[in-house]
Amino acid sequence: MGLLPRRLRHGEEATLVEHLGELRSRLVICLLSVAVSFAVVYAFHGHLLTWLNRPLPEHLRKPTTFGVAEPFITSFMVSFWASLLIALPICIWQIWSFLAPAFQEHSQRVVAGFTAFAAVLLVAGIMFGYFVALPAAVHFLTSYDDQHFNIQIRARDYYSFVVTVLFAVGIVFELPIFVLGLARLGIVPAAKLRRNRRIGYVIVAAVAVALPGVDPVSTLFEMAPLMVLFELSIWMAVFFDRRWKAREAAREAAFEGGDF
Repeated sequence: MGLLPRRLRHGEEATLVEHLGELRSRLVICLLSVAVSFAVVYAFHGHLLTWLNRPLPEHLRKPTTFGVAEPFITSFMVSFWASLLIALPICIWQIWSFLAPAFQEHSQRVVAGFTAFAAVLLVAGIMFGYFVALPAAVHFLTSYDDQHFNIQIRARDYYSFVVTVLFAVGIVFELPIFVLGLARLGIVPAAKLRRNRRIGYVIVAAVAVALPGVDPVSTLFEMAPLMVLFELSIWMAVFFDRRWKAREAAREAAFEGGDF
């Protein structure tokens, strides 16, 4: 534990050299986490490729490669992106630990809660994308006009498509964080969200269409959770807005009473 940089407290003074030293240490931890994750993932990259190929039809579950180096490059890049995803929580935690002293203790707890909630939503989005959206999209695309084409799947293009779909669905599931952030900052109050939800649904549909995706099936599977999450976000904003207002009222009362 002594090798890890110490997290400063709010208001604790430190020299520029100490800040730069802490930043360097946290960047080294991020790079080491990516390197270790990559070593582990690449050691088991065969299982990862099998897992990613599972949504394909059974007769296409060995994607085609062209060129001498393409099998190695493709496996390397898939392992690299997977290692980034695995190391992402550590990297986010290191970045937040460096920035946290600039926030008050209460704000630190709020941001940490939002970050944990965002991580849960991201995992849920990736799982939804893999088990629901991706198989439907792959089935639609690989069987479209199959009587006219000799359909073969190129490995590089397929894994790029998988990353695009999973990334898009993962971003879709972050909608509650975005809406709660707008409500907390007062940009779009909760009451206004409830009154103008129809306009919000139109915007949500437009966002789903604009997200990465080359087929109507993946677009529909991105739009459906967006609609549900948007409605859920409205009610979450209403719930938290009441708590935020009650807390602010209590603070104002304590301030006016001299209890501060």
